[in-house]
Amino acid sequence: MKRKSIFILSAAVITALFSGCNKSIDVSAQNVVVTEADEMSYSEIITPTAEITQLEEGFSAVRFQGDDGFQSFLDKGGASSDKEVIEYLSSLLGSGLSFSGNTFGCSTISAVSPDGKHLFGRNFDWQGCEGLVVVSEPKEGYSSISTVNTDFIKNAAGNFENYLSYDSILTTASLYAPLDGMNEAGLAVSVNMILDSEVINQNTGKPDLTTTTAVRLLLNKAGSVDEAVGLLKQYDMHSSMNMMVHFALADKTGKSVAVEYVNNDMVVSETPVVTNFYIAEGNKKGVGSSQSHERYDILMKLLSENETMTAEQVRDALDSVSKNNFNEYESTEWSIVYNLDTLKADYYHRENYEKCYSFEIGGEEEGDELY
Repeated sequence: MKRKSIFILSAAVITALFSGCNKSIDVSAQNVVVTEADEMSYSEIITPTAEITQLEEGFSAVRFQGDDGFQSFLDKGGASSDKEVIEYLSSLLGSGLSFSGNTFGCSTISAVSPDGKHLFGRNFDWQGCEGLVVVSEPKEGYSSISTVNTDFIKNAAGNFENYLSYDSILTTASLYAPLDGMNEAGLAVSVNMILDSEVINQNTGKPDLTTTTAVRLLLNKAGSVDEAVGLLKQYDMHSSMNMMVHFALADKTGKSVAVEYVNNDMVVSETPVVTNFYIAEGNKKGVGSSQSHERYDILMKLLSENETMTAEQVRDALDSVSKNNFNEYESTEWSIVYNLDTLKADYYHRENYEKCYSFEIGGEEEGDELY
Protein backbone atom coordinates (compact mmCIF):
# COMPACT_ATOMS: atom_id res chain seq x y z
CA MET A 1 0.00 0.00 0.00
CA LYS A 2 1.75 3.15 -1.22
CA ARG A 3 1.20 6.35 0.77
CA LYS A 4 1.18 9.88 -0.62
CA SER A 5 2.60 12.88 1.23
CA ILE A 6 -0.14 14.96 2.85
CA PHE A 7 0.21 18.71 3.44
CA ILE A 8 -2.39 20.63 5.47
CA LEU A 9 -1.54 24.21 4.52
CA SER A 10 -1.65 26.90 7.19
CA ALA A 11 0.41 29.62 8.82
CA ALA A 12 1.69 27.04 11.29
CA VAL A 13 5.06 25.42 10.80
CA ILE A 14 4.79 22.13 8.88
CA THR A 15 6.78 19.52 10.77
CA ALA A 16 7.95 16.05 9.76
CA LEU A 17 5.95 13.29 11.39
CA PHE A 18 8.14 10.37 10.54
CA SER A 19 11.76 11.46 10.33
CA GLY A 20 13.80 8.94 8.37
CA CYS A 21 10.83 6.67 7.72
CA ASN A 22 11.37 4.60 4.58
CA LYS A 23 8.90 1.76 5.01
CA SER A 24 5.15 1.33 5.11
CA ILE A 25 2.97 -1.73 5.47
CA ASP A 26 0.77 -3.16 2.73
CA VAL A 27 -1.95 -4.82 4.77
CA SER A 28 -5.26 -6.55 4.32
CA ALA A 29 -7.44 -8.60 6.61
CA GLN A 30 -5.72 -11.72 5.34
CA ASN A 31 -2.09 -10.74 4.77
CA VAL A 32 0.44 -8.27 6.13
CA VAL A 33 3.53 -7.47 4.05
CA VAL A 34 6.23 -4.84 4.62
CA THR A 35 7.01 -2.83 1.45
CA GLU A 36 8.95 0.31 0.56
CA ALA A 37 7.05 3.62 0.67
CA ASP A 38 7.35 6.24 -2.04
CA GLU A 39 7.42 9.31 0.18
CA MET A 40 7.55 10.49 3.77
CA SER A 41 4.37 11.70 5.49
CA TYR A 42 3.92 15.14 6.98
CA SER A 43 1.42 16.79 9.27
CA GLU A 44 0.93 20.08 11.05
CA ILE A 45 0.50 20.39 14.78
CA ILE A 46 -3.03 21.49 15.71
CA THR A 47 -3.40 23.63 18.82
CA PRO A 48 -7.02 23.73 20.03
CA THR A 49 -8.57 26.63 21.90
CA ALA A 50 -11.34 26.85 24.49
CA GLU A 51 -13.86 27.09 21.65
CA ILE A 52 -14.89 23.76 20.13
CA THR A 53 -13.62 23.88 16.55
CA GLN A 54 -14.71 21.49 13.84
CA LEU A 55 -11.79 19.94 11.94
CA GLU A 56 -14.13 18.16 9.56
CA GLU A 57 -17.66 16.79 9.68
CA GLY A 58 -18.01 14.62 12.75
CA PHE A 59 -14.62 15.49 14.23
CA SER A 60 -13.74 18.46 16.46
CA ALA A 61 -11.15 19.61 18.98
CA VAL A 62 -11.11 21.72 22.13
CA ARG A 63 -8.78 22.70 24.94
CA PHE A 64 -9.61 22.77 28.65
CA GLN A 65 -7.60 24.68 31.24
CA GLY A 66 -8.43 25.12 34.92
CA ASP A 67 -10.25 23.24 37.66
CA ASP A 68 -12.00 20.21 36.17
CA GLY A 69 -13.74 19.41 39.46
CA PHE A 70 -12.42 15.86 39.34
CA GLN A 71 -10.60 15.91 42.67
CA SER A 72 -13.82 17.10 44.31
CA PHE A 73 -15.62 14.25 42.53
CA LEU A 74 -13.16 11.77 44.04
CA ASP A 75 -13.30 13.41 47.48
CA LYS A 76 -17.08 12.92 47.48
CA GLY A 77 -16.58 9.18 46.91
CA GLY A 78 -16.79 9.10 43.13
CA ALA A 79 -19.82 7.49 41.49
CA SER A 80 -21.18 3.97 41.21
CA SER A 81 -23.29 4.65 38.11
CA ASP A 82 -23.58 6.97 35.13
CA LYS A 83 -26.61 8.49 36.88
CA GLU A 84 -24.44 9.57 39.80
CA VAL A 85 -21.82 11.03 37.43
CA ILE A 86 -24.59 12.97 35.70
CA GLU A 87 -25.92 14.24 39.01
CA TYR A 88 -22.46 15.49 39.98
CA LEU A 89 -21.91 17.14 36.60
CA SER A 90 -25.37 18.70 36.63
CA SER A 91 -24.66 20.28 40.02
CA LEU A 92 -21.25 21.41 38.80
CA LEU A 93 -22.52 22.85 35.53
CA GLY A 94 -26.08 23.82 36.28
CA SER A 95 -27.25 21.73 33.32
CA GLY A 96 -29.24 18.53 32.85
CA LEU A 97 -27.21 15.82 31.12
CA SER A 98 -27.50 12.17 30.21
CA PHE A 99 -25.12 9.45 29.04
CA SER A 100 -26.24 6.88 26.50
CA GLY A 101 -24.62 4.36 24.22
CA ASN A 102 -24.59 0.97 22.54
CA THR A 103 -21.90 -1.63 21.95
CA PHE A 104 -18.66 -0.69 20.23
CA GLY A 105 -15.55 -2.53 19.03
CA CYS A 106 -11.93 -1.46 19.25
CA SER A 107 -8.35 -2.58 18.67
CA THR A 108 -5.10 -1.48 20.31
CA ILE A 109 -1.46 -2.28 19.61
CA SER A 110 1.77 -1.40 21.45
CA ALA A 111 5.08 -1.30 19.57
CA VAL A 112 8.62 0.10 19.72
CA SER A 113 9.95 2.30 16.91
CA PRO A 114 13.38 1.85 15.29
CA ASP A 115 14.71 4.77 17.37
CA GLY A 116 13.43 3.27 20.64
CA LYS A 117 10.23 5.31 21.03
CA HIS A 118 7.17 3.60 22.49
CA LEU A 119 4.03 3.73 20.35
CA PHE A 120 0.41 2.90 21.14
CA GLY A 121 -2.19 2.59 18.39
CA ARG A 122 -5.94 2.63 18.89
CA ASN A 123 -9.03 2.16 16.67
CA PHE A 124 -12.48 3.19 17.86
CA ASP A 125 -15.13 1.25 15.90
CA TRP A 126 -18.64 2.61 15.96
CA GLN A 127 -21.49 3.88 13.85
CA GLY A 128 -21.13 7.42 12.53
CA CYS A 129 -20.72 9.70 15.55
CA GLU A 130 -19.37 13.04 16.71
CA GLY A 131 -15.79 12.65 17.91
CA LEU A 132 -14.18 15.30 20.11
CA VAL A 133 -10.45 15.53 20.88
CA VAL A 134 -9.96 17.15 24.29
CA VAL A 135 -6.60 18.56 25.34
CA SER A 136 -6.84 18.96 29.12
CA GLU A 137 -4.58 21.04 31.36
CA PRO A 138 -6.17 20.64 34.80
CA LYS A 139 -5.37 22.64 37.87
CA GLU A 140 -4.53 19.36 39.64
CA GLY A 141 -2.97 16.45 37.77
CA TYR A 142 -1.24 15.64 34.51
CA SER A 143 -2.07 17.32 31.23
CA SER A 144 -3.54 14.90 28.73
CA ILE A 145 -5.23 14.37 25.40
CA SER A 146 -8.33 12.20 25.13
CA THR A 147 -11.16 11.37 22.76
CA VAL A 148 -14.89 11.39 23.44
CA ASN A 149 -17.89 10.21 21.48
CA THR A 150 -20.12 13.17 22.24
CA ASP A 151 -23.16 11.20 21.05
CA PHE A 152 -22.79 9.50 24.45
CA ILE A 153 -23.37 12.87 26.13
CA LYS A 154 -26.80 14.39 25.68
CA ASN A 155 -28.17 17.65 27.03
CA ALA A 156 -31.62 16.88 28.32
CA ALA A 157 -32.66 20.17 29.91
CA GLY A 158 -30.97 22.90 27.90
CA ASN A 159 -31.35 25.38 30.79
CA PHE A 160 -27.71 26.42 31.11
CA GLU A 161 -26.54 29.04 33.57
CA ASN A 162 -26.00 32.36 31.82
CA TYR A 163 -22.28 32.45 32.51
CA LEU A 164 -21.66 29.03 30.91
CA SER A 165 -21.51 28.55 27.16
CA TYR A 166 -22.55 25.38 25.37
CA ASP A 167 -18.88 24.75 24.57
CA SER A 168 -17.93 25.04 28.24
CA ILE A 169 -20.62 22.59 29.32
CA LEU A 170 -19.87 20.02 26.63
CA THR A 171 -16.11 20.31 27.21
CA THR A 172 -16.38 19.82 30.97
CA ALA A 173 -18.82 16.93 30.60
CA SER A 174 -16.47 15.35 28.06
CA LEU A 175 -13.70 15.27 30.65
CA TYR A 176 -15.78 12.67 32.50
CA ALA A 177 -16.49 10.52 29.42
CA PRO A 178 -13.14 9.77 27.69
CA LEU A 179 -12.78 6.50 25.78
CA ASP A 180 -9.02 6.72 25.31
CA GLY A 181 -6.15 9.08 26.02
CA MET A 182 -2.49 9.78 26.75
CA ASN A 183 -1.04 11.96 29.51
CA GLU A 184 2.16 13.97 29.83
CA ALA A 185 3.80 11.18 31.85
CA GLY A 186 3.61 8.92 28.78
CA LEU A 187 0.72 6.69 29.91
CA ALA A 188 -1.84 5.58 27.32
CA VAL A 189 -5.31 4.26 28.19
CA SER A 190 -8.04 2.75 26.02
CA VAL A 191 -11.46 1.32 26.85
CA ASN A 192 -12.34 -1.72 24.72
CA MET A 193 -15.73 -3.41 24.92
CA ILE A 194 -16.13 -7.16 25.46
CA LEU A 195 -19.20 -8.87 24.02
CA ASP A 196 -20.49 -10.43 27.24
CA SER A 197 -23.80 -10.28 29.06
CA GLU A 198 -22.09 -9.64 32.39
CA VAL A 199 -21.15 -6.17 33.64
CA ILE A 200 -18.71 -4.85 36.23
CA ASN A 201 -20.26 -4.02 39.58
CA GLN A 202 -17.77 -4.29 42.44
CA ASN A 203 -19.07 -3.63 45.93
CA THR A 204 -16.29 -3.90 48.51
CA GLY A 205 -16.81 -0.61 50.31
CA LYS A 206 -14.12 1.32 48.43
CA PRO A 207 -14.81 4.63 46.66
CA ASP A 208 -16.56 4.14 43.32
CA LEU A 209 -15.69 4.74 39.68
CA THR A 210 -17.46 4.18 36.39
CA THR A 211 -15.58 3.07 33.29
CA THR A 212 -15.10 6.54 31.82
CA THR A 213 -14.31 8.26 35.12
CA ALA A 214 -11.66 5.58 35.66
CA VAL A 215 -10.01 6.72 32.42
CA ARG A 216 -10.04 10.31 33.69
CA LEU A 217 -8.54 9.16 37.00
CA LEU A 218 -5.65 7.45 35.22
CA LEU A 219 -5.01 10.34 32.83
CA ASN A 220 -4.97 12.84 35.68
CA LYS A 221 -2.99 10.83 38.22
CA ALA A 222 -1.11 7.78 36.86
CA GLY A 223 2.47 8.13 35.65
CA SER A 224 2.95 4.52 34.57
CA VAL A 225 1.13 1.23 34.03
CA ASP A 226 2.09 0.10 37.52
CA GLU A 227 0.72 3.31 39.05
CA ALA A 228 -2.46 2.95 36.99
CA VAL A 229 -3.03 -0.60 38.20
CA GLY A 230 -2.36 0.50 41.78
CA LEU A 231 -4.91 3.29 41.49
CA LEU A 232 -7.59 1.03 40.01
CA LYS A 233 -7.17 -1.35 42.95
CA GLN A 234 -8.21 1.48 45.30
CA TYR A 235 -11.68 1.79 43.77
CA ASP A 236 -14.79 -0.28 43.14
CA MET A 237 -15.44 -0.38 39.39
CA HIS A 238 -18.85 -0.12 37.77
CA SER A 239 -19.63 -0.45 34.06
CA SER A 240 -20.55 2.71 32.20
CA MET A 241 -23.59 2.29 29.93
CA ASN A 242 -23.98 -1.30 31.18
CA MET A 243 -21.11 -2.51 28.99
CA MET A 244 -18.53 -5.13 29.86
CA VAL A 245 -15.16 -3.60 29.04
CA HIS A 246 -11.48 -3.99 29.68
CA PHE A 247 -8.70 -1.41 29.71
CA ALA A 248 -5.61 -1.45 27.53
CA LEU A 249 -2.72 0.35 29.25
CA ALA A 250 0.78 1.16 27.99
CA ASP A 251 3.62 3.43 29.09
CA LYS A 252 6.97 4.71 27.88
CA THR A 253 8.88 1.92 29.65
CA GLY A 254 7.40 -0.46 27.08
CA LYS A 255 5.00 -2.14 29.50
CA SER A 256 1.54 -2.91 28.11
CA VAL A 257 -1.30 -4.77 29.83
CA ALA A 258 -4.98 -5.54 29.73
CA VAL A 259 -6.92 -4.85 32.93
CA GLU A 260 -10.05 -6.99 33.08
CA TYR A 261 -12.79 -7.68 35.60
CA VAL A 262 -13.59 -11.40 35.71
CA ASN A 263 -16.49 -12.17 38.03
CA ASN A 264 -15.84 -8.70 39.51
CA ASP A 265 -12.21 -9.55 40.32
CA MET A 266 -9.55 -7.40 38.66
CA VAL A 267 -7.06 -9.40 36.60
CA VAL A 268 -4.00 -7.91 34.88
CA SER A 269 -2.44 -9.62 31.85
CA GLU A 270 0.62 -8.48 29.92
CA THR A 271 -0.19 -8.20 26.22
CA PRO A 272 0.79 -5.88 23.33
CA VAL A 273 -2.61 -6.26 21.62
CA VAL A 274 -6.14 -5.87 22.98
CA THR A 275 -9.34 -6.18 20.96
CA ASN A 276 -12.77 -7.30 22.23
CA PHE A 277 -12.38 -10.60 24.06
CA TYR A 278 -11.04 -11.63 27.47
CA ILE A 279 -7.26 -12.05 27.58
CA ALA A 280 -6.96 -13.37 31.15
CA GLU A 281 -6.51 -17.06 31.81
CA GLY A 282 -9.56 -18.80 33.21
CA ASN A 283 -13.09 -19.72 32.24
CA LYS A 284 -13.68 -16.38 30.50
CA LYS A 285 -10.57 -16.50 28.30
CA GLY A 286 -11.50 -15.93 24.66
CA VAL A 287 -15.10 -14.89 25.34
CA GLY A 288 -16.02 -12.06 22.99
CA SER A 289 -16.79 -11.44 19.33
CA SER A 290 -15.35 -13.80 16.70
CA GLN A 291 -14.19 -10.88 14.56
CA SER A 292 -12.18 -9.49 17.46
CA HIS A 293 -10.14 -12.70 17.45
CA GLU A 294 -9.40 -12.15 13.77
CA ARG A 295 -8.25 -8.60 14.40
CA TYR A 296 -6.10 -9.77 17.32
CA ASP A 297 -4.43 -12.42 15.16
CA ILE A 298 -3.67 -9.89 12.40
CA LEU A 299 -1.98 -7.49 14.83
CA MET A 300 -0.07 -10.20 16.68
CA LYS A 301 1.20 -11.60 13.36
CA LEU A 302 2.38 -8.16 12.37
CA LEU A 303 4.27 -7.72 15.64
CA SER A 304 5.87 -11.15 15.30
CA GLU A 305 7.16 -10.25 11.83
CA ASN A 306 8.43 -6.77 12.72
CA GLU A 307 10.80 -6.27 15.64
CA THR A 308 10.21 -2.52 15.46
CA MET A 309 7.54 -0.37 13.82
CA THR A 310 7.48 3.27 12.80
CA ALA A 311 4.48 5.44 13.62
CA GLU A 312 3.48 5.13 9.98
CA GLN A 313 3.59 1.35 10.24
CA VAL A 314 1.43 1.41 13.35
CA ARG A 315 -1.02 3.58 11.43
CA ASP A 316 -1.11 1.03 8.63
CA ALA A 317 -1.55 -1.78 11.14
CA LEU A 318 -4.65 0.03 12.43
CA ASP A 319 -5.81 0.37 8.82
CA SER A 320 -5.48 -3.41 8.41
CA VAL A 321 -8.01 -4.05 11.18
CA SER A 322 -10.33 -1.10 10.52
CA LYS A 323 -13.96 -1.85 9.81
CA ASN A 324 -13.77 -1.40 6.03
CA ASN A 325 -11.96 -4.74 5.91
CA PHE A 326 -14.95 -6.62 7.31
CA ASN A 327 -17.94 -5.41 5.27
CA GLU A 328 -19.91 -4.24 8.28
CA TYR A 329 -22.24 -1.31 8.87
CA GLU A 330 -19.88 0.19 11.46
CA SER A 331 -16.86 2.31 10.65
CA THR A 332 -13.63 2.98 12.46
CA GLU A 333 -14.56 6.47 13.60
CA TRP A 334 -11.06 7.38 14.69
CA SER A 335 -7.60 5.86 14.77
CA ILE A 336 -4.77 7.23 16.90
CA VAL A 337 -1.04 6.67 17.06
CA TYR A 338 0.35 7.92 20.38
CA ASN A 339 4.08 8.43 20.78
CA LEU A 340 4.51 7.96 24.53
CA ASP A 341 7.99 9.52 24.53
CA THR A 342 7.45 12.63 22.40
CA LEU A 343 3.79 13.01 23.54
CA LYS A 344 2.51 13.42 20.00
CA ALA A 345 -0.91 12.08 19.04
CA ASP A 346 -1.68 11.48 15.36
CA TYR A 347 -5.40 11.15 14.54
CA TYR A 348 -7.04 9.70 11.43
CA HIS A 349 -10.79 10.15 11.03
CA ARG A 350 -13.22 7.64 9.54
CA GLU A 351 -10.59 5.43 7.92
CA ASN A 352 -8.99 8.22 5.88
CA TYR A 353 -5.40 7.21 6.63
CA GLU A 354 -3.94 9.75 4.25
CA LYS A 355 -5.10 12.75 6.28
CA CYS A 356 -3.50 13.23 9.68
CA TYR A 357 -4.43 15.61 12.49
CA SER A 358 -1.45 15.85 14.83
CA PHE A 359 -1.58 17.13 18.41
CA GLU A 360 1.00 17.54 21.15
CA ILE A 361 0.53 17.62 24.90
CA GLY A 362 1.97 20.86 26.20
CA GLY A 363 1.64 23.08 23.16
CA GLU A 364 1.01 26.80 23.26
CA GLU A 365 -0.65 28.90 25.90
CA GLU A 366 -4.34 29.74 25.97
CA GLY A 367 -5.38 32.18 23.30
CA ASP A 368 -3.36 30.72 20.43
CA GLU A 369 -5.27 30.05 17.26
CA LEU A 370 -6.24 26.57 16.11
CA TYR A 371 -4.58 26.95 12.73
